[in-house]
Amino acid sequence: MLQSEDEPRKRTSRACDSCYRRKIKCDAAVPQCNWCSHHNLPCTFDRVVHRKRKHDDDEDSRSRPARLSDRIDRIEQLLTQNLMHSHESKSPTPLSQLPDGIPTTAGSPSTSMSSQPIISSMVGVHFAGRELGVISLLTGIPFLLPEGQEWIQARTGQSISSDKLSPTRAPWEKDRGQNAHFLLANLQDPDFFELPDVRCVLVYFEAFRSSPVMRRLFPVVDFDLFEETIASAYKQPKSTFQYGQASIRACIIIFLAFSARLPPVKEQAKGSPFAVLDHDALATKGEFLLGHVLQEPASIEGIQAVTMLALYELTTGNMRLTNYFGAVVARLLFMIGANLTSSRAIQQSERSEKKQKLLRNMFWLCYTIDKDVALRTGQPPTIADENCDLSLPPGYLERAFIDPESELHEGDEPIFPFDLRLSIIKSRAHSALYSVSALHKSDADLLKSIRELDDELEEWRLSVPIHCRPTMSFAPKSSDPNASMHTVMLRLNYYLCMTIIHQASSRCKAWMEGTGMMDGVSSSLALSVEASRSTLCYLEAAEHVLVDGVFWTLIFYPISALLTIFCSILQNPLDPRSRDDMERLSVATQMMNRIFSRKLPANEVVHFKLVSDFVVELKRLAECAIDKAWYEQNAGVVRQ
Repeated sequence: MLQSEDEPRKRTSRACDSCYRRKIKCDAAVPQCNWCSHHNLPCTFDRVVHRKRKHDDDEDSRSRPARLSDRIDRIEQLLTQNLMHSHESKSPTPLSQLPDGIPTTAGSPSTSMSSQPIISSMVGVHFAGRELGVISLLTGIPFLLPEGQEWIQARTGQSISSDKLSPTRAPWEKDRGQNAHFLLANLQDPDFFELPDVRCVLVYFEAFRSSPVMRRLFPVVDFDLFEETIASAYKQPKSTFQYGQASIRACIIIFLAFSARLPPVKEQAKGSPFAVLDHDALATKGEFLLGHVLQEPASIEGIQAVTMLALYELTTGNMRLTNYFGAVVARLLFMIGANLTSSRAIQQSERSEKKQKLLRNMFWLCYTIDKDVALRTGQPPTIADENCDLSLPPGYLERAFIDPESELHEGDEPIFPFDLRLSIIKSRAHSALYSVSALHKSDADLLKSIRELDDELEEWRLSVPIHCRPTMSFAPKSSDPNASMHTVMLRLNYYLCMTIIHQASSRCKAWMEGTGMMDGVSSSLALSVEASRSTLCYLEAAEHVLVDGVFWTLIFYPISALLTIFCSILQNPLDPRSRDDMERLSVATQMMNRIFSRKLPANEVVHFKLVSDFVVELKRLAECAIDKAWYEQNAGVVRQ
């Protein structure tokens, strides 16, 4: 039966067509709802509505993996198209024009990667309710989706240079795999099982032992046990290679590669006829042995070898290999039981205690790498906290905040590269905010997790001794009288944790719905932006204590901070702080040139140039966004 025009329309719980399109709450008033009445729009209910049956929810839950798979397929297709476009737009450089020292077998990034499958993370990059893109598991950097590109173009009025702003591989990630075949083909010694000269090993072993800072930050060997490893390896005839020897040989070769790359150790070894080493070639040789290591039973030497390989790749910027090796060593540690603390009350020999202590040191190094890489790449951690004993090493809290270079620091007890408690907070942040299950949390549950993690982070901050305690915010032109490389890493990781915890509020649906929760969501995101500002300000203030050759170690922190500030400028271009943030982008560009270009090897200058281009593009687009917003505001005033 048709309803007459004079008959009042029945109330309905569904929104009118206009409110539905705008995703706003409709009061269903008659003859026009509040929105349509104020905007003089026809209030219609003409769209087709599909009624859900009771079993629809079950079908929806069953189809959710399929929708997720479709989303991943879409992202992979876009990445592949971007990659092919990048490859087609660049003609290969003639071999005659390649700079000296560049291997001819190492193609350009686009060439070397074009045959590799593109896999993207399921964790999206959000800001203020918008999904701008995803973190690519292949590159470890944000890849802009069309929606993200459209938002940036709409805010700036400029076209985006995808090569600079959303490249197919990270400009700050070094891919040693590009020239691995070149190194393998040109190693002077064709026998990959051959050990280096024992005198060279002893020179760097003694140099590492004489560097208290490095042995405390990277407790990769026990000196007595490693002497046994050297003796065991070199007592074997050079021409033989038997089952069970791969782990020992790989441990020695990779230790030499890792220690030869550490600036303080290189300084200690200076003057020796064996001081000059090709650590890249040694690391490649060690990686060649890795397949044989994995065929042997899990051993301390095998764990040391793979841990040092992961650390080597982390300090050289190769996040992909760091990720792989971190996962491998995690499995080895679980096999040998290093994820647990021995609770046996029986008396152990001194040698057994040293082995147990070394294994726990390896576990904590691996745990630290695992949580750091997860945040940099968007990939889930390999080590699950619930399967581990996370009790801190004995006496750790008493020595954790003593500068390893200070005379007050006695003994060889490790302090590790990052505070272990911050690594635990990183792990919990990933699980509560960025895991697949966390993506389905309601706004209330998500904000609850953010508050709990923020409380935990603040509890950690207050536990730090006052002389090196990070301030919640670091203002420009401030100073840190106790600044050292140790405190720099401490502060940078604190601000990183603050950023990743509060930036998760960008996923809240309140941004889209404009509900009463908006104030809390906005303040959380503001804390994330402020932490990013503090990262840049502190790096500038601590520039004088940064050692040379820290490019790959530190570059992630300012770049991630710059991306957050860039999005903040685009979101609020007329905010009074946006002009200050623009100035920070300019200062950051100059600061990074000063810090990271110091004594940079010739073969890494090209990587730094890509980083510089990336930052310059961010600055250009941010400036365009501010100018566009001011122009539109002034034009509106003139029209009135």
